[in-house]
Amino acid sequence: MKNSVRRRLLKILCFLLPFLPVPLCAQDSIGRTGKGFEQFYWIESAYPDVTFNKTYDTDVEDWRIEMIVPDGEESRTTVLYWAHGRMLPKELLADQYSYWQLLYSYPKTLADPADFSEEQKEKIKHFGSDDNRRNSSGTPMYFFDALYDSGTRASLETKIKKTTFLGHKTSVHERIVEPLSRVEQKILALAENSNEVKNFVGSMKSCDAYYWRIIAGTTRKSFHSLGIAVDILPVKTGGKQIFWGWAKDTYPTTWMLVPLKNRWMPPDEVIRIFEAEGFIWGGKWAVYDNMHFEYHPELIKFNFLTH
Repeated sequence: MKNSVRRRLLKILCFLLPFLPVPLCAQDSIGRTGKGFEQFYWIESAYPDVTFNKTYDTDVEDWRIEMIVPDGEESRTTVLYWAHGRMLPKELLADQYSYWQLLYSYPKTLADPADFSEEQKEKIKHFGSDDNRRNSSGTPMYFFDALYDSGTRASLETKIKKTTFLGHKTSVHERIVEPLSRVEQKILALAENSNEVKNFVGSMKSCDAYYWRIIAGTTRKSFHSLGIAVDILPVKTGGKQIFWGWAKDTYPTTWMLVPLKNRWMPPDEVIRIFEAEGFIWGGKWAVYDNMHFEYHPELIKFNFLTH
């Protein structure tokens, strides 16, 4: 009976993982989630300008990773441990399983909520609950703070640069200025021959990126606080839902079931352009955020080049 229940739970989790924006605690038993140190390759290859010196620490039986991040004429050095894909400082290894893994399942195609079972609906509902969001440790930020110098607002803001995207002023981390510019160039080129993309560009109201803040309903820092997340807001949504939290106000218990046709989305070609340059799209999360793109080349590589 226990094995039967376990297999059933694993089947449910395997179905849900492509739709969730973060790993669940049970992912270690499923695989494909970066448990083995060989998965560090995808993080290392995503940031080729960073030096990663790796040694095995027998005292804690884990890989010690010295990150050396170029910073102008100097560099910043941070020591973290693999921690089954969580990248934590040594003092947090004993509590590592309370954090999510950095490498998680990001799907190539968009899931249709019409296909969710009742059990899956309940799991997604719990994931988006106020209690879960408030009490979950979430994504450990130590790797990202080392990479983007975002340990403090003062240090981070020395790396924030003003730019424009599709004619709209915004501010982003200096590390994503070039990939975001490539996204813009590809979209504008595509708009010359695609009315859908042309209309999308013309319908943009704003492009909001850097904003030092905590994620609503949590105690965790937003990736907007690092300047690597971009929100593209249209002038009008045509009555369609664009963000799960806003949909929840209207549909408290069924927000996750809003049909895809009733959600505002960028054109498929635009989403693919962002992904090709290392950005993930929040519309593929169970807690959908269809205006949101986030720079995570390690996730694109991990999911698109291995699965």
